[in-house]
Amino acid sequence: MASSQCCENPPALNSAGGDGKVVDSFGGLKAYVAGSDDSKAAVILISDIFGFEAPNLRKIADKVASSGYFVVVPDFLHGDPYAPENSETPIQVWIKSHTPEKGFEEAKPVIAALKEKGISTVGAAGYCWGAKVVVELAKAHEIQAAVLLHPSFVTVDDIKEVKCPISILGAEIDKMSPPELVKQFEQVLSANSGVAHFVKIFPGVAHGWSVRYSHDDAAAMKSAEEALADMIDWFNRNLK
Repeated sequence: MASSQCCENPPALNSAGGDGKVVDSFGGLKAYVAGSDDSKAAVILISDIFGFEAPNLRKIADKVASSGYFVVVPDFLHGDPYAPENSETPIQVWIKSHTPEKGFEEAKPVIAALKEKGISTVGAAGYCWGAKVVVELAKAHEIQAAVLLHPSFVTVDDIKEVKCPISILGAEIDKMSPPELVKQFEQVLSANSGVAHFVKIFPGVAHGWSVRYSHDDAAAMKSAEEALADMIDWFNRNLK
């Protein structure tokens, strides 16, 4: 069950934000894309419940693209991100029609479209809701590297089935994936010598910190930028 912590600090969405472009269909989904078409390595960024128009997410996509990747941010929520102000649709109801499992199935044609355009390696990073989509891709041999940021709905059993290098970036203050659970993830990964991993718990930050930060908060910005640097480093090590 989704926690109210998932719903805190909703971003002001902006359909025109970012240095990239929005395309009507990439693997069947509307998507924000950034980066060089000549790149042989791609990164799929999977949003939290607030969707692909979140300005910080697009800034992140642009920065990942500037590191040499073709980046796709698909609209897995089909223009219907969670709206906390809509009291008629509480998160528990919304999530039933926006399951991460559906996102996983819809990610497969996106990966196929990347391969059709000449991409040879694909990584995926997911925030909160999106992290569950990414772990499903990592379990299914669909991607070559995974990053989970303050994941929601991810279980120890999920982590046991991961087939590719995985980085898990957790928050000290997180009801969805508290540090105790993230440490369990690390123990599972440490016991699996076949899967490279990097696990880190960021001190003093709450669930959502890496994508729902305020630009007026220097400490929040610093932690978010550190998470972004860790993510790019993981992809550089495992995709290029």
